[in-house]
Amino acid sequence: MVTLLLFLVAIALLIWGFVRARPLGKIGILAWLQSVVLMLPWLLFFGSFTLGIYFNLVGVLLLVVSSAGIYIYLGRRLRALGQDELAMQKLKTAMAASDLAADDQGHDNSAPATMSSSSATADADSAAAPAKINATEDEALRLPAEDQTLLEGIFGVDTFFRTETVPYDQGAIFKGNLRGEPDEALAQLTALADDRLDQRYRLFLVADPKGKPVIVALPKSSDPKPLSAFQKGAAVLLAIATFLTCLEASGILLGFDLLTAPEKWPAALPFALGTMAILITHEAGHWLMAQRRDVKLSWPFLIPTWEIGSFGALTRIESVLPSRSVLFDVALAGPAAGGLLSFVLLILGFVLSHPGSEFQLPVAFFQGSALVGTLAKVILGSALTEPLVDVHPFVLIGWLGLVITALNLLPAGQLDGGRIVQAIYGRKTAGRATVITVALLAIASLANPLALYWAVLILFLQRQQERPATNEITEPDDARAALGLLALFLTLATLLPLTPSLAGRLGIG
Repeated sequence: MVTLLLFLVAIALLIWGFVRARPLGKIGILAWLQSVVLMLPWLLFFGSFTLGIYFNLVGVLLLVVSSAGIYIYLGRRLRALGQDELAMQKLKTAMAASDLAADDQGHDNSAPATMSSSSATADADSAAAPAKINATEDEALRLPAEDQTLLEGIFGVDTFFRTETVPYDQGAIFKGNLRGEPDEALAQLTALADDRLDQRYRLFLVADPKGKPVIVALPKSSDPKPLSAFQKGAAVLLAIATFLTCLEASGILLGFDLLTAPEKWPAALPFALGTMAILITHEAGHWLMAQRRDVKLSWPFLIPTWEIGSFGALTRIESVLPSRSVLFDVALAGPAAGGLLSFVLLILGFVLSHPGSEFQLPVAFFQGSALVGTLAKVILGSALTEPLVDVHPFVLIGWLGLVITALNLLPAGQLDGGRIVQAIYGRKTAGRATVITVALLAIASLANPLALYWAVLILFLQRQQERPATNEITEPDDARAALGLLALFLTLATLLPLTPSLAGRLGIG
């Protein structure tokens, strides 16, 4: 039922995307085709499973690699069309500027060919007058007039041609036309603002609701703040609680309850340490990438749970990110590190499993995950036809690690998956993905209360999107988009179960 629901949602999203892309012409259709290519492996994989047809590991990899190759090709075509359109826009702008200069000289030979910053300021002030009237009356929250004048003076025809100033929070939004490459224009404007206003303001290049680039200036006092001593203490207490719940979850896997038999904790300790090692590796991946990209992260807030030991960790980004690519790199590094370790432990556990291994699992265990069940079938083979399957302890640790990683890769809010979707597809898509994810978790909670627990945590703690990067316009490259596709595909393959009929056709049970 869940697989069918996801399939129908995907089809509906593709139809909705085509309807919105069609009026944009060739560029819109190419962008829509990229979305089709991103979703096609999921549709083929899970649609085939619904029909009783399954792909082996080679087939899955072939689907993903082919999809990534087509996506990169379409991305190159899209950028080429975009460059052509940008060149035409620059040509039209240059011609309009030439006509304006000619008109100005016809009226006043002493007037400059380009608009001076004072005249541009006057025009912007008059255009922004209604917005200023509607702004808050609290003067303490307004941008000082002197600072506004200095900020308006940094714009020019070669970077960002300002047409309007709108007060916003303690700063301002500057509307106009972007000239040149976003990174270069933003770097020049930032250098001028730092020089004239003593580095007191930070500039953001973002898109307005109509998709047009605007510059937002905010005081650096609004930058993310580091954790307080109380918050750090809470992080330590959560880490201790998570270790205890990992012990309890390990005891449940071993067939006893530590709450009633605390003397058996030494038997559960290796499993708890294995789970904690995956959690630490996950956070180390974030931290190492953040150090490499000059990003500050807060202490991780580990989330304990009795069922699987931990949901992972919530980590705040305490820096203003320079681009969406940096957000992607930091977000993916943690799941990549923790997920890779979990995957290696799972495969190693399957390889080391043999009749008489230390642990026995009901064969129904392998029906709980399409990914784990498929890998078990490939490696263990006919052993999955027995009611009980002998496995190495690494199988349990690797399985727990994959589930924890997959939960953190769900495309919602400030989870790793939500940050990845925001980095690749933008804030609007990330917001819609959060709503869809929470709704699907609510549906899944009818069969598994764990899904409801996670949905509630997302709603109360992680539903907000990440703070915009200073350059929110430039999208990550195609290689990052392909990696994001692979991560989300593996997430679904890990969390979606096999139906009993499909598992029977696969020879599992």
